[in-house]
Amino acid sequence: MHLAYPAVLAALLFCVGLYGVLARRNAILVLMSVELMLNAVNLNLVAFDVWLRDTLHSGQALTLFTIAIAAAEIGIGLAIVLAVYRNRGTSDIDRLRDTAETDDAEKLPDSAGTDTADPDGTEPTPGRADETTGKTKKAEATT
Repeated sequence: MHLAYPAVLAALLFCVGLYGVLARRNAILVLMSVELMLNAVNLNLVAFDVWLRDTLHSGQALTLFTIAIAAAEIGIGLAIVLAVYRNRGTSDIDRLRDTAETDDAEKLPDSAGTDTADPDGTEPTPGRADETTGKTKKAEATT
């Protein structure tokens, strides 16, 4: 058997998986695309193991290890996707960007450095800016 046939098939599988990772918006389809890429690597490992006639069968051993890692990855990945779907109602990757933490640099301190009251209104805290004031200052700074 020629090495070119499984190598070309593995390259095509890897390219389809890469396209799926880059173009898809659904998290489950992205996980399936990652699995395609891992299977392309497994095909290459077995093909080169057969072509080199390795007596230790190290390509096949690495393939079994990769399959075990892929099974764990898909199990954890699906659990995360299901948890996110239950909380958010969608598995769209673009809509999940609001879960990222906001940058502390976006909050501008009060320029006058005046004391503002605590949220419960009991006692002023020095140097603490109100959130709405910080947003107003940010809007003014960008215009």
